Amino acid sequence: MSNFILFPQIHAALEWLKGHSNVLFQFGWNIIAAFILLFIGKMLSRLLASGLEKLLVRRRVDITVVHFFTALVRYITLAFAVVAALGRLGIETSSIIAVIGAAGLAVGLALQGSLSNFAAGVLLVSLRPFRAGEHVQIGSVAGAVEKVHIFSTTLLTADSKEVVIPNGKIIADSIVNYSRHPFRRIDLVIGVGYQNRIADVKSVITAVIKADTRVDKNRDVTVRLGELGASSLNFFVRVWVRNGDYWSTYYDLLENIKEALDENNIDIPYPQMDIRMVNSVTESQTLSLVKQQACL
Repeated sequence: MSNFILFPQIHAALEWLKGHSNVLFQFGWNIIAAFILLFIGKMLSRLLASGLEKLLVRRRVDITVVHFFTALVRYITLAFAVVAALGRLGIETSSIIAVIGAAGLAVGLALQGSLSNFAAGVLLVSLRPFRAGEHVQIGSVAGAVEKVHIFSTTLLTADSKEVVIPNGKIIADSIVNYSRHPFRRIDLVIGVGYQNRIADVKSVITAVIKADTRVDKNRDVTVRLGELGASSLNFFVRVWVRNGDYWSTYYDLLENIKEALDENNIDIPYPQMDIRMVNSVTESQTLSLVKQQACL
């Protein structure tokens, strides 16, 4: 009676647990340690990224470079933490690295665009054709640079649209940076009627430019007849202003030149065409032709 076992399966399981308690304890501890390593790796990645960001900002490094390298440090630290956690679980890390290398080759072939975007991001950070806050045009998109990520760059357009452009496309396309130099040239084309004197038009436009204090008088100011148009004399006006004053000066010059031309009775013509009739018929001949057509 003393050897009678009510639930033999449960009894066998308990006996197995007693015999393998050390193994189970070690395995459980390895799982806990793996989670601890992942947690520490996550916290360490944040601390390293934050410390690097503060260091680079203190050294006045461009913010685009700061965001790029902090993200890179964070991802590398997390990758090491994952490998360490897998090694703690008893998984052979060398074989994992080999598998990851083979998988990386296959994924790299499948994701050539993403890898090219990453390489392009490194080039953008290294060459620095633009910085955060600068106004640029990339292809057909124009806006202020917000961030340069590992795979893409974010622009904010003038009407507050956020545009994300792959870095590979940026490197392959032309980049126009409007903010790199402190001065920028305004180009205007002012058309007036053919009956106006060239000297009078130049005098009026020059007076408007001299009255605007935002125009840099130390640089060349151009007011010249540049084109004999179909309906107008087109004057090319070119002045230099500071980058921050570009658009306000652009609009003000247009308005002030128009008002000055009106005050001096210099007209800005509409497109027009002179038509001359050769061998035209008389009114009586026209009426007779109309009657003949009606009879027919």
